Amino acid sequence: MTTRHFLPILLLAPLLLAAFVPSRPTAAPDANLSKIKLPAGFTISYFAQGVKSARELAVGPDGTVYVGTKDDKVYALPDRNKDGRADEVVTVATGLNAPNGVAVRNGSLYVAEINRILRYDNIATRLKQKPKPAVVYDKLPNKDWHGYRYIAFGPDGKLYVPVGAPCNSCLPEEPIYGTINRLNADGTGLEVFAQGVRNTVGFDWSPQDKALWFTDNGRDMLGDNLPADELNRAANAGLHFGFPYFFAGDVPDPQLSKGRSADTYQKPARKLGPHVAALGMKFYTGKQFPAQYRNQILIPEHGSWNRSSKIGYRIMLVKLDATGKQAISYEPFAEGWLQGQKPWGRPVCLLVLPDGSLLVSDDQNDAVYRISYKG
Repeated sequence: MTTRHFLPILLLAPLLLAAFVPSRPTAAPDANLSKIKLPAGFTISYFAQGVKSARELAVGPDGTVYVGTKDDKVYALPDRNKDGRADEVVTVATGLNAPNGVAVRNGSLYVAEINRILRYDNIATRLKQKPKPAVVYDKLPNKDWHGYRYIAFGPDGKLYVPVGAPCNSCLPEEPIYGTINRLNADGTGLEVFAQGVRNTVGFDWSPQDKALWFTDNGRDMLGDNLPADELNRAANAGLHFGFPYFFAGDVPDPQLSKGRSADTYQKPARKLGPHVAALGMKFYTGKQFPAQYRNQILIPEHGSWNRSSKIGYRIMLVKLDATGKQAISYEPFAEGWLQGQKPWGRPVCLLVLPDGSLLVSDDQNDAVYRISYKG
């Protein structure tokens, strides 16, 4: 038989083979992600899954995302091909004391445990080596209650770290409780920046005037609707935001407010929902989202527990006026993690990536999501 007699058979071979080999099924849309409601033109996808107890996020110069946890591990999520999804989940460190906080500076990864701050130098080249860290500061209180540390470097080059109240509402037993502090990158020069802060697990600086904005969780056990969580603005050091005497600017503590005036303390820039657990806020500083989102504040709400009807479990948008100093609205940006009264996820912290997309950590669904805009 000549070659030309074989040609029809050779041409048919792929079709005959396909008839016997099952095709790979098309990946179905994720059932949970399809529940998330976003403004028109926005989409949400998984940046990484299997990131247990994912909390604060930070990004390195090479684009690697670092994830703190309320467990004992810190993870790295490299996206080497820049396709919007992590290539792998790398365990950078283990055996730590709730390493919630992460920040990157000069190629070093800073990690905040409950009681101390560590530094992993040249981290990008040692992701899988579990490098031994240097201890930057080890004199933070070791109490678990409101002990998760959120850290970030400010425009002044200092590392900011809060110390929440070791109680629901009480007179701080030591001056460091109920504060936001800052220190030099080498661990020296710790000083109190703001007082009267019950528990902040999220803050950022205005890209317009460099003022510090932060969320603060109100006390529990005053009913479903009191007090509101707070969004605060600190234009300078030395301000007192009311804890433990007043909450949300005008809600007195039943025992501790006697003989004091609410006008003595700094008022919130915006009252948020009651018991929503507003956490790792961020200014949107990217260019991917439409112009109306730029320099506005996005706030993940971890969700209520001290309420007969759950609220939160969403990301809210706070719009500012042209000066960037006044909050003028508070509305949902992404919601759907709460279905009826059953949450399937709890958003914790946000991170704006260099491409302008937004990452969201979730410590219930053990995931990091990516929200992007395609128009």
